[in-house]
Amino acid sequence: MEGIRNSKRSISTIFSNDRDRVNVFACAAILAGCIVSLYLLLSRMEYSWNWRIVWEYRRLYLYGLYYTLAISTGAICLGYLLGLAGGVARISGNAFAKEAARLYVIFFRGTPLLIQIYIFYFCLAAAIGWDNPVVIGVVVLAAFSGAYIAEIVRAGIESVDRGQSEAALSTGLTGWQTLRYVIFPQAFRRIIPAVTGQFVSLIKDSSLLSVISVRELTKASEVVNATTYKTFEAYLPLAFMYLLLTYPLSHLAQAFERKLRKSDLG
Repeated sequence: MEGIRNSKRSISTIFSNDRDRVNVFACAAILAGCIVSLYLLLSRMEYSWNWRIVWEYRRLYLYGLYYTLAISTGAICLGYLLGLAGGVARISGNAFAKEAARLYVIFFRGTPLLIQIYIFYFCLAAAIGWDNPVVIGVVVLAAFSGAYIAEIVRAGIESVDRGQSEAALSTGLTGWQTLRYVIFPQAFRRIIPAVTGQFVSLIKDSSLLSVISVRELTKASEVVNATTYKTFEAYLPLAFMYLLLTYPLSHLAQAFERKLRKSDLG
């Protein structure tokens, strides 16, 4: 029996390795096709390329990259806390907390992020005499993403079988202990992909902060474009840098999912 198990394991490993090779080959072929198609398309344009501009303005791009990383990191941390609190409040028995969370989700999910940035910066921040666009940008992005995360958390908690909570309560655990030790660990595994997708969207949404003069990546590209009139050279590096920021986060989440799946099976 042990020999049969080992042979099955080796066969599955072989197929897994072959599948990985096919996936890598397919990905490389698709990327090569896209690059060739883009090159052929752009080569037909009567446009004088000057990639030296990217190097000349590298400090501006690096400065924008730093601000984008700092703002996104702060907004991700604060947004996760807001979303976690909002999601728990949405299923709580406290009517005030439940309705407050529901109205919060309705407002921030039902209005465009750009409008929220304008309201926070030109209305609320001006009313209290606060004029720091970076801090305001972090708060707006966190509140916006937190509303979506709140619904993700609520759905994840409600997806756990009710029998789990009933069994935990019957052993003497309180409602908060049941949520913390029984329900949320199971819900956490289910919400990882959706929450990660929200974090990736948040990094891209930070580009809207250029409208309040936050000098992140998009603002840096706008300055380069306005100075040199080289649109392609100004914005193509922008797309590459955003991809450089978002892809590792998605890859890390997938690796974490696989690790959790293996721990569940093992």
